[in-house]
Amino acid sequence: MIHDQDLIAIQEVRGKVEAAYAAWQKYRAYSQAQIDAIVEAMGAAGREHALDLARMAVEETGYGNVKDKLAKNLLCADLLPRSIRSMKTVGVLREIPEQKVVEIGVPAGIVAAIVPTTNPTSTVIYKSIISLKAGNGIVLSPHPRAQKCTCHTAALMHRAAVEAGAPEGIIQCLEKANMDATKALMTHKRTGVILSTGGSGIVRAAYSSGKPAFGVGPGNVPVLIEKTADIPQAIANVVAGKAFDYGTVCSSEQALVAGRDLREQVLKQLKAQKAYLCNEQQKQALGELLITPNWTVNPKCVGQAPTTIARMAGFEVPEDTSILAVELDGVGKEHPLSAEKLSPVLSLYFVADFNAAMDTCEAVLRFGGLGHTCVIYSKDEERIRDFGMRMPAMRVLVNTSAPQGSTGITTGILPSMTLGCGAMAGNITGDNVGPLHLINTKRIAYAIRKAEDVLRVPDVPQEVSSRAPASGALASVDRSTVIAAVEKYLEQRGFPVQGSRMEPEPAREALAAPVTASNISNVAANVVDRFLKRRSAPAQKSALANCGCADSCPVTSADQPAPEPSIPQPEVRIVDFVCEADVRAAVQQARKIFIGPKTIVTPAARELAARHDTLVMAERS
Repeated sequence: MIHDQDLIAIQEVRGKVEAAYAAWQKYRAYSQAQIDAIVEAMGAAGREHALDLARMAVEETGYGNVKDKLAKNLLCADLLPRSIRSMKTVGVLREIPEQKVVEIGVPAGIVAAIVPTTNPTSTVIYKSIISLKAGNGIVLSPHPRAQKCTCHTAALMHRAAVEAGAPEGIIQCLEKANMDATKALMTHKRTGVILSTGGSGIVRAAYSSGKPAFGVGPGNVPVLIEKTADIPQAIANVVAGKAFDYGTVCSSEQALVAGRDLREQVLKQLKAQKAYLCNEQQKQALGELLITPNWTVNPKCVGQAPTTIARMAGFEVPEDTSILAVELDGVGKEHPLSAEKLSPVLSLYFVADFNAAMDTCEAVLRFGGLGHTCVIYSKDEERIRDFGMRMPAMRVLVNTSAPQGSTGITTGILPSMTLGCGAMAGNITGDNVGPLHLINTKRIAYAIRKAEDVLRVPDVPQEVSSRAPASGALASVDRSTVIAAVEKYLEQRGFPVQGSRMEPEPAREALAAPVTASNISNVAANVVDRFLKRRSAPAQKSALANCGCADSCPVTSADQPAPEPSIPQPEVRIVDFVCEADVRAAVQQARKIFIGPKTIVTPAARELAARHDTLVMAERS
């Protein structure tokens, strides 16, 4: 009997993956109509139990609040199914008559779905629905702190699917999940694709598993308030987004950026929305509390109410406080609150003008939020487009709260709980991930033309084709052609040849071997190298004659190659801090970053550096 808990967890992985795979062998033959009926039933079950699931998530994890957890559950159980209702995912997806191409949807197989602790129940609903909509089976791996509510939600989804006609076992959930079990799930031979949501470590493990993977990056979302914006409405939206589920959504607003001429209006509206404006001492306390010395978010502060966070930092705020706001004057390691905080704490920047505001927004994105989401409030279409074109983010939202806009509640993008950050952040996609990401498209393509109708290859001239006889016979080359080639090579090596002639011995050697038009340059180069070597050998021997060694000294041998010049070693400078922008600069410049045991490396920087082998551990001298 096995008593090792890690072995038990891995054995559970194997059993549940095989069970899901066996069910998928039947499910893969289901029609689009059958699949759609199953998805509708799953959505209905999610809506029916949305409130209970929200309560379970808050009680077990201690993150967020029930009202907003309910909204997340309904996003995935109501809006998502309605948005994908007419989507074709299996069988014939479309036909293109004019090209005589038929596109067919092919399921990926078994989806390995990693579930975060911040959104456990809504993520299960979302990933189960898009996986089965795409004709796949799914095995879910919960976060240990959210195991109960995750598995309970998975059981609800499974029961609804089976009652609607799905094969038993099509949805599985690990009950003894740990890191080893999750890695075993991602690397299992039956796993077809990985859908990973969570911290940088688990996302990095997904990408290094050898399987196709959809992982997402962290969010550090800047919001630009432009002078033409409806300021009261803009601030109301920002506060609502920042306060939503106490800041646990990765696309939650992290920094508000506005011109200095708007400062008084912005602060006035923040106070009207019950935001608490922190003083310098409180800002310092919050920075030390929220961000740990190794530059990670303090898990004790994630998804906590603003009153709780203030109390943890050593000060009190009114009970009806919506968010905490702090003014900063920079972005980077000297300003801890310029990073993603996963709590209802908002940074404020007031800058000179619109260009400075765009500079600050870009800096915030590059400091831990590259590729994710940004927001602008404006009525100036030209500035909106300028902002959208410049920002390194895959979702540029206009006049909407960030969590609601990025997940497709208030915008026309696909409702989703997995938001890709694109190649700039090392992600496979910048899309809101949905069912179509979990299928492959097979194409039946009929012949519609002859190759010569579209690809005309000109005839090869006779004189060209005769240069390389098929029989391998050597083409004759006269002596003057060889001499010209040799003199050209000498000039390239820096030896003047005007008015001079080659010594006879190398010249005879050059003509002693068969020479063809195709190898003349190589023959000439070889002969000249030998010629130059012979000329320089006496000088080398003379220079070494007085070295004081015996005749057997290897360095005096004419056959001994000259010693290789020493290569100066690069200067090793150990840095104290590394962020994502530092790694990207190093990759672009093809250089290494030397770190020591006390160097602080942000999670995003470590993940990116691992892909490019950029970090080098060095000891201080």
